[in-house]
Amino acid sequence: MNNSIKPVVVVSKCIEFAYCRYNNNIISSDVVKEMKDFVEFIPICPEVEIGLGVPRDPIRIVQEKDESLKLIQSSTAMDVTENMLTFAEQFLNSLKKVDGFILKYKSPSCGTKHTPYLATIQKGAAKLATGPGLFGKTVLEKFGNLPVENEGRLKNFRIREHYLTKLYTLTRFREVKTSESMHKLVKFQERNKFLFMAYNQEEMRRMGRIVGNASKKSFREVIEEYETHLHTLIAYPPKYTSHINVLMHMLGYFSDELSKEEKAYFLDELEKYRAGWIPLFVLRSLLKSWIIRFDQSYLKNQLYFDIFPEELMRFDLKDTWRGRSYWKK
Repeated sequence: MNNSIKPVVVVSKCIEFAYCRYNNNIISSDVVKEMKDFVEFIPICPEVEIGLGVPRDPIRIVQEKDESLKLIQSSTAMDVTENMLTFAEQFLNSLKKVDGFILKYKSPSCGTKHTPYLATIQKGAAKLATGPGLFGKTVLEKFGNLPVENEGRLKNFRIREHYLTKLYTLTRFREVKTSESMHKLVKFQERNKFLFMAYNQEEMRRMGRIVGNASKKSFREVIEEYETHLHTLIAYPPKYTSHINVLMHMLGYFSDELSKEEKAYFLDELEKYRAGWIPLFVLRSLLKSWIIRFDQSYLKNQLYFDIFPEELMRFDLKDTWRGRSYWKK
């Protein structure tokens, strides 16, 4: 694993960085805490940045009859909508590089999808809908292709794994894009072959043809087309059946080296994974041991095995259960 790769992540400052919540509190997040050694964080509190103090009276989102949104401090009836939108535009436009966001759950400023939209500013007002906070909404409009999550959802094993995979993959891609090197783009596609196959085999092949560049397009044309398909490919996590397909492909690299008993054992473990009895990393670890044992140089370079630092995925085995999809609308 290349630990020199450090994604740039904008994070709500109240998550592990400062006592800046409306009640002068700070939010604890083991995920953010563990990421500090591996990520370049940019902490920001939009509410403090627009002049609201700490502590402060809470602000709420009111949904008007025309469904427009107003950000209002309920105790004073002060409307800070334009202040927040102006700050969001200026701050996000000022970012020279950014690879992802971790924003505060349900926050009227930073929320990503679950913030209440109320009928009035009065206490106990009816909730008309839910959606992102005003800063979070601007993030999604400008950077919707990047990994954007809240600290609550990142406690979930599958959500965190997909978030980190997307974060580190797009960080590596950003470096390739900046390099303006066709050779580095070819290597990027090659090293991610099995990861991309797990995510979307059709898109993987399409991206391979783009990199092949039969039409001799310029690097700029190629990279723009490639980036569009990369975002499509990595938008949602792979299905477990796609991982099975990848694992079977990799098993083929050892068809002449393994004994019948070893192959049978691997296939038995694969069926356990199919049934949801064991997590994916068991099979990945078994394949990795064979890569080392037989010095399989092509697979050794595949990022499928080392997408992000393993320290970021501490978990209990019960957390790896596939369960329901967390990405369906």
